[in-house]
Amino acid sequence: MELRYGAGTVRFELPPEWEVEEVAFRHYPVEADPVGAIRRALAEPLGTPPLSQIVRAGERVCILVNDSTRKARSELFLPLVLEELNRAGVRDEDVFLVFATGSHRQVGREEMATLVGREVAARVAMFSHDCHDAGLLTFLGTTSRGTPVYINSRVVEADRRILTGSVVHHWFAGFGGGRKALVPGVAGYETIRRNHALMLEPGCRAGVLDGNPAAEDMMEAARLVGADFLVNTVLNPEGDVLGVFAGDMDLAHREACRLAHRAFAGYRAGPADLVIASCGGWPKDINVYQSHKALENAALVCRPGGVIILVAECREGIGSDRYWEWVQKYPTLPELERAIREEFVLGGHKAWAVARITARHPVVLLSSLDAATVSRLGFLPASTPEEALAAALRHLQDTGGAAGGVRAAERARGERVRVVVMPLAGLTVPLA
Repeated sequence: MELRYGAGTVRFELPPEWEVEEVAFRHYPVEADPVGAIRRALAEPLGTPPLSQIVRAGERVCILVNDSTRKARSELFLPLVLEELNRAGVRDEDVFLVFATGSHRQVGREEMATLVGREVAARVAMFSHDCHDAGLLTFLGTTSRGTPVYINSRVVEADRRILTGSVVHHWFAGFGGGRKALVPGVAGYETIRRNHALMLEPGCRAGVLDGNPAAEDMMEAARLVGADFLVNTVLNPEGDVLGVFAGDMDLAHREACRLAHRAFAGYRAGPADLVIASCGGWPKDINVYQSHKALENAALVCRPGGVIILVAECREGIGSDRYWEWVQKYPTLPELERAIREEFVLGGHKAWAVARITARHPVVLLSSLDAATVSRLGFLPASTPEEALAAALRHLQDTGGAAGGVRAAERARGERVRVVVMPLAGLTVPLA
C-alpha cells in the first residue's frame, strides 16, 4: 500500500497473513461548482447581511488568512471576497491581509503569494503576524478565565475584520477555523499560552465546542476583538471544496463544524496491534509539531501496548525550539507532567502531549529527520518503510503482543497481527 509522505508517497509491503483494516476516507460529495458555492455563501450569509452591505467606501478592511500549515483554498475565495468589497466601494489599497500564524513561524513573501494566489498578492498589502513582537500588539482586556488578550495592532486598528480559514477537528479546541483566526491566529504569545493552558482541564477534546474550556475562552477573547464577517471552507484530502460557509463568526463556523464532523468523524477501527498512520502528506506532516495531530487519532485505535508507525516527512524539522528544549530537559512523562502544570509553556505542551502517547505505545517515526533527533524526541527512528516495520515487529515481540507470522507458537494458535492503516490520520477522526 502507498501512503502520502510530504509531496510524494512511501510504499509498505505487509505479509498476506496479517489482518489489515484500512480507515479509508469515506466518499463525501464535493461542490461541483466551487466558485458558485462561494458566491452563494457570500450572497446568503448566516447571521449577517451580505459583506457588500457591511463595509463602506474608505474603510480599512483586514482579512485574516491561513498560513502553510492549514490548507483553506484562499486562492479560490479571496478574489471573490475582494470583488464583494470593490462592489461596496472599498478600494484594493484599503484592504490588507494578515497571515494568522499564531505561534508558528512567520510567512515569507513568496510563500504568501503561493498561498493566496498571484492575482491577490499583486492587489493588496500582506503582513505576517509575529506573536512575540510586543510592540505590534494591543491589549484589549482579560477573559473570565483569566486570559489576557493581546492582539496584532494592525488587526485591531482596522475598521472591518474578515476571518477566513478551513475547518477540521482540533485535538483540544474542538474544531479549527472560526474564532481561531483571531485567537490564537493573531494573538500575542501570552494570550496563546494562557488559552492553551486550559487544555489541561476536563472537557477539552476534539469535536466539542460547548463545555470546552479552551474553545469557549477562544470565543470570549475573539469577541473582545470583534469580527464583521467570516468565510470558512471544509475541504477533502485533495483540497476539493465540500462546503463554504459565510457570515457570523459563531453561527457560520458552527455550520461548517457540523459538515466537518459528518465528513471526518465516526470511523470505527481496531483495537490494533499495529497502527500505520500517515498524516496525509504535506502540509499536515510539515514538521513534528503538526504531525502530532495524526498521532492523537492513531492512538485512539491502538490497543494498550500496541505499536504505532507515524508516517511524516517533517521537511521543516521539529517545528518548535521550545519543544526540543523540553524533551531534553524533561525526558520522562512524569517530569513533563509536573513541569507543564507548574508553568504552561507553548512547545513544552507539545512535548507533554506526545509523551502521553509514547508512554502507552512505542511510536516509530518514519521521517526525513536524523535518527539521533528522532530518538531524543521519544520515537523509534526509521528512514524507510522496511525499517519502520522491522522496528515495530521487534517491539511487538518484546512486549508479547499478538504478532502473527512472527512467533511460531502464535502461528500455531492461528493468531495474526491486527493492523489498522490510516492513510489520512490527520483528518479521519475515530469519534462518534
